[in-house]
Amino acid sequence: MKTIFALLFTCLGLSAYAQTSLNDYKYVVVPKKFEAFKKVNEYQTSTLVKYLFNGKGFNVVYDDALPLDLRANRCLGLMADLLDDSSMFTTKVMVSLTDCNGVEVYKTMQGMSKEKEYKTSYSEAIREAMRSFNGVDYTYAGEDVNNESITVSFKNDVKTVQEPNTKDVEVAKKTQEIVEAKEPVKSVTVKEEATEDTQLYKNNEPVTSTITKVEKEKPAFKKLQPNLSKIKDILYAQTTENGYQLVDSTPKIRMQLLKSSADNVFMAKTDDKNGMVYQKDGKWIFEYYDNNTLIQEELEIKF
Repeated sequence: MKTIFALLFTCLGLSAYAQTSLNDYKYVVVPKKFEAFKKVNEYQTSTLVKYLFNGKGFNVVYDDALPLDLRANRCLGLMADLLDDSSMFTTKVMVSLTDCNGVEVYKTMQGMSKEKEYKTSYSEAIREAMRSFNGVDYTYAGEDVNNESITVSFKNDVKTVQEPNTKDVEVAKKTQEIVEAKEPVKSVTVKEEATEDTQLYKNNEPVTSTITKVEKEKPAFKKLQPNLSKIKDILYAQTTENGYQLVDSTPKIRMQLLKSSADNVFMAKTDDKNGMVYQKDGKWIFEYYDNNTLIQEELEIKF
């Protein structure tokens, strides 16, 4: 029982410390492309993270739209990052916040999903990870600096009993009127309203031409054909602990095959693709998804 109470007080202490640390920062900066991904806002991860941080009460901005005070002092904000530790069948992510010196200030629990579709899987895992902020009541504890203008008055500023030059008096009067007309300038915290469906997002990538050649409409689904360009390569199977590795004639490892519970069916992995290899009608087929499109490639394997 004493151990349980000790752990409870430790967790409460860490939560309070994390909240105090987060309250020291005015902004959370979300990159439009996380380091774990190849494309900008891939699987809508950037817009989702920004939306969820907004929902937790944080002032969130994109890394290419920093407010003036954050540009002048990058230590006002925390940089968000998505730590991706996904495997072939499970999506696993954590959200990390680091300061301007690269020191990690906060890291969420690991969110997991076994959904097959990437967008759905990352959305589910990120939402689970962001539950770590449910107990954090964020309120910026810093002070906004008021850059108020200084009013200079020349009234009763008599230095000598000598009659002042008329031209000097007019210049001083105009200077006083200009200075006093200025209103104080106050620092304003930038807030962006966002919903999950109407998330502010500006893509700076070049826009392609809208002039396209009119082509005959193709059916939504068509019979999948093997990629004949791949058939020319003969791959040689070398036995490994869990299956085979396929090498070409150079020799270079082109694919890893992992045994499954079915005969002649393997889980397959290349440098940039995950899928399965199976035998059909005496031919070996590599099947995988590319941008939500099912692709089949015929392989020539020598066992």
